[in-house]
Amino acid sequence: MVTVAHRLLGISGSLRAQSTNTAVLKTLGARLGDKAHMSLFALNDIPLYNSDLEAEALPASVVALKEAISQADGLIICSPEYNYGTSGVLKNALDWASRPGFNSPLKHKPVLIMTSSPGVLGGARAQSQLRETLSATLSRVICSPQIVIPGVNQKIQNGHFADETTIEFMLAAVDNLIAEINLVA
Repeated sequence: MVTVAHRLLGISGSLRAQSTNTAVLKTLGARLGDKAHMSLFALNDIPLYNSDLEAEALPASVVALKEAISQADGLIICSPEYNYGTSGVLKNALDWASRPGFNSPLKHKPVLIMTSSPGVLGGARAQSQLRETLSATLSRVICSPQIVIPGVNQKIQNGHFADETTIEFMLAAVDNLIAEINLVA
């Protein structure tokens, strides 16, 4: 019997070309081995949420986001912390993806969240805010020890996340995500 790797969607809450959050996701994706395949969805083209656009035709980038979420078995979101909260671009994308309310592609979707910061708390406050937002979307946020990455700028080398202890911790959390995916299936 051939097993198909789980399809994961990685979403970085940063638009920067040299985003540390995107580097974390790319490094994690490269380390998943046979257990899962993760593709990344960039939020650069997602417009500001405007419910008037829902009455017309949804922007193509929003349709693509919602389709990518629908096709994924689970999500891995890595967000920076800006002013004690998650990034506006990530919150905006989640607002789009959460429509229609109570029947969006986020409903019952297993989600693993991670945050990072150059500071000592690793984005813990953003993680709390992100967990609350995802709860409102009826997502299945993975219950596991929080993945917060303090001092993230010093942990990126040549565009790759280079903190082996944290990578192992993230891989264990991915095992929890996969267990939740299997439970939902």
